Amino acid sequence: MSDDSFIREVNEEMRRDQAHALWDRFGPALLALAILVVVSTAAFVGYRYWDETRANRSGDAFSQALKLANEGKSDEALTALAALEKDGYGAYPLLARMRAATVKADKGDVAAAVKDFDEVAADTDIPSGLRDMARLRAALLLVDQGSFADVSSRVETLTADTNPLRHTAREALGLAAWKEGKATDALKLFDQIAADDGAPRNARERATLMSELIRGSGSVS
Repeated sequence: MSDDSFIREVNEEMRRDQAHALWDRFGPALLALAILVVVSTAAFVGYRYWDETRANRSGDAFSQALKLANEGKSDEALTALAALEKDGYGAYPLLARMRAATVKADKGDVAAAVKDFDEVAADTDIPSGLRDMARLRAALLLVDQGSFADVSSRVETLTADTNPLRHTAREALGLAAWKEGKATDALKLFDQIAADDGAPRNARERATLMSELIRGSGSVS
């Protein structure tokens, strides 16, 4: 045997010994890591499928409830929404609460609708933006069915210059004030909307018309 062959065989034997030593030392840990990766991937894929399935099921149920409401089947829609509020997934229970309140209002049960919106507004587990929306929805119903104080107690805080709902909140408060004979207060609110470049054009147009109506009525000097 030549010296080169002997050296190669020695090197190969050393590499085998090193490989065995490395496997003996790290092999079980590497195998466990590989198994963990496989199991984690399978669990993630399984969870995502489960999550999407539940969300899709709740979405279908919500769509069906909306269809019933749009067809005028209010009682059936409320039953479907109540079931979704109880067993729905993700954001659908909250959407069901909000929609159920709207269905009740459409049925003419304004008191029940306002109560539902007030409960959403008082629920601190719900994001503040949605709670503000519930306050506004209740106030809009109370423009015709309640007093200025009722409307104000729900939307006064929403009329601040930095609030994105300020235009509709001011409009609701202005209408309630006008209905109750508070012409000066109403005019101030409608003028704010009309002068607000951030307000939607249709809101500014309505506010301008109301301002002109109030001034033309002679209710303010």
